[in-house]
Amino acid sequence: MGNSLKAVIAFVPSNECQKYLLEDLEEMPVDKMVDLSGRQLRRLPLHICSFRELVKLYLSDNNLNHLPPELEQLQNLQILALDFNNFKALPLVVCTLKQLCILYLGNNKLCSLPLELRLLRNLKTLWIESNCLQCLPEVVCELSLLKTLHAGSNALRTLPAQLQSLQELRTIWLSGNLLSEFPPVLLDMPFLEVIDVDRNSIRFFPSLAHLPGLKLVIYDHNPCRNAPKVAKGVRRVGRWSEETPEPRKRSGAVIEITLDEKPLPPPAAKPEPE
Repeated sequence: MGNSLKAVIAFVPSNECQKYLLEDLEEMPVDKMVDLSGRQLRRLPLHICSFRELVKLYLSDNNLNHLPPELEQLQNLQILALDFNNFKALPLVVCTLKQLCILYLGNNKLCSLPLELRLLRNLKTLWIESNCLQCLPEVVCELSLLKTLHAGSNALRTLPAQLQSLQELRTIWLSGNLLSEFPPVLLDMPFLEVIDVDRNSIRFFPSLAHLPGLKLVIYDHNPCRNAPKVAKGVRRVGRWSEETPEPRKRSGAVIEITLDEKPLPPPAAKPEPE
């Protein structure tokens, strides 16, 4: 079925048309996964909510801007992908899915997150990249099991001090924001393994050598005067990363050392719950 035809049919709310979009998905698959990505859906078919043993639900790349309250029936759901849709607010019914481990909300139109998000006590991975966030919602700091936070491509200028309470956090992606200084709270998070602040406006980097868990720091595409100092064995991606933290000087001239390889992006494939 062509995408243009799907787009036309998606405007027709009749059950017959919605069934056509779903390509006769009537029973829950044996693998307990439903992937409705790229179907031009404008509403979630209610019979999907009857698959009460469902573990993974992918709704990426549709035209959704709300979800039905019946979604609450999916209490075994561990992975929910809502990225590349038209959500201006996170539907509160998502916050009732207490077994969720991985939640994808990237590439929507979110300006905030509801306080009810704190109810997702098992959440380990949160992707909120490419939204309209001007500050990191403090409710994120209440997700005590969070291990991976992808908040790139927003309009963040600072991070809340409460973030350091996330002692399970290992990876934080902040590329493409409006940070003018390295977030001080990250200096008090010795358990971090990956820090990505690529494509911001940071002019000076403090030493990160005291962070014992750090394995990788990506700081490329910043107007920085120095590279962050790191402990032995920590990989840096950015200017002067293969040299000393400051550029070498020869005969009074400053020689900038650059890295040929590109920064490592976040994983392209969506991870499974641990």
